[in-house]
Amino acid sequence: MSTAEIFDAVDIIRVKRDKGILSPEQIDWTIDAYTRGIIADEQMSALNMAILLNGMNREEISRWTAAMIASGERMDFSSLRTPAGGVKATADKHSTGGVGDKITLPLAPLVAVFGVAVPQLSGRGLGHTGGTLDKLESIPGWRAALSNEEMLAQLQDVGAVICAAGTGLAPADKKLYALRDVTGTVEAIPLIASSIMSKKIAEGTGALVLDVKVGSGAFMKNLADARELARTMVDLGTDAGVNTVALVTDMDTPLGLTAGNAIEVEESVEVLAGGGPADVVELTVKLAEEMLAAAGVTDADPAAALKDGRAMDVWNRMIEAQGGDPRAVLPVAKESEVIVAQQDGVVTKMDAMSVGVAAWRLGAGRARKEDIVQAGAGVRMHAKPGDTVKKGEPIYTLLTDTPEKFARAQEALEGSFAIEASGNYQPTALILDRISR
Repeated sequence: MSTAEIFDAVDIIRVKRDKGILSPEQIDWTIDAYTRGIIADEQMSALNMAILLNGMNREEISRWTAAMIASGERMDFSSLRTPAGGVKATADKHSTGGVGDKITLPLAPLVAVFGVAVPQLSGRGLGHTGGTLDKLESIPGWRAALSNEEMLAQLQDVGAVICAAGTGLAPADKKLYALRDVTGTVEAIPLIASSIMSKKIAEGTGALVLDVKVGSGAFMKNLADARELARTMVDLGTDAGVNTVALVTDMDTPLGLTAGNAIEVEESVEVLAGGGPADVVELTVKLAEEMLAAAGVTDADPAAALKDGRAMDVWNRMIEAQGGDPRAVLPVAKESEVIVAQQDGVVTKMDAMSVGVAAWRLGAGRARKEDIVQAGAGVRMHAKPGDTVKKGEPIYTLLTDTPEKFARAQEALEGSFAIEASGNYQPTALILDRISR
């Protein structure tokens, strides 16, 4: 270590190892020194594990997040103007990821209908969870990479943008996340929360709504952990001056009737046309209401804007602004196989993780960041829990360009759904909790 450094990494590690509290100066130095390469990966790995085991208090997490934000640029939307000349309100949404979670696609244009700008910086899928950018790239011509100037211009003109985050936002997080991924420390709630919120706060949005998934297909498997993560992130947003609220939502069952890329775009367009699956519509409308309220708009009717075509108009303009053709035919998988019901009855279970893994194995997802996804691959669900089916009726249609993938996808779906003749089914609420400051 250089003699110019004001702290020593080993001393920092010892503080958390011994369940102590890091000072603001120690935290600032730690993030900066790791970003500069002064703290070695093995030292940061030890610190991450100490944080996983011993936690951090609210002040530590807030300062850790602020230090990660300070490692890069912070976007500024104060130049956006309303028709009357005032500063346009901004609102964003973040989901912790799930199966069939295409909510961002209809949500961004829906909120923009009411004059609130939506700068939605999104990511790609990894493993069983889908990525918003992968879905949208199935639209011919659509591009994810925009400059800051292009993003601002589109927000001013259209009101909504969904694009890739630039490398300038919280670069410390990229380095830290890669390390956590290979050291068994991804699950540390202080580190999850600061990873998500450092990027979202750096985006510069005035209001933020978090969709924290819980259940089989989610990162958080139990409600207590999901609530803790939601509370931690709401506190971080509040401390940073961002009006933040979180919904804890069910992910034991996939969202909607599709898990893939092009097929999820197709379903999103159905929602924008006033139709679509009830659960997707419910969550889209609820999140829109929360985003609008957080941005100060309390007299909006998002459900009506889906029905009357206003949200679809913004969607078309948003896709066109990024080079896409919203009316183009979407890619279709070359091969398909159907899994059918083996008895009459009521579907009482459909496991989100199993469906997500099957879609991934069919080519809709990636095992490594550099993998290529198939636009047409995925799983269509023909029945969901609560639906009555007859023997021989389809439950799933598997879609892929590479039929050799069917066998492993079918393995993932073994035991993924249950049918009971008695129909003893008790529906689970989609929205399990709401957490605000």
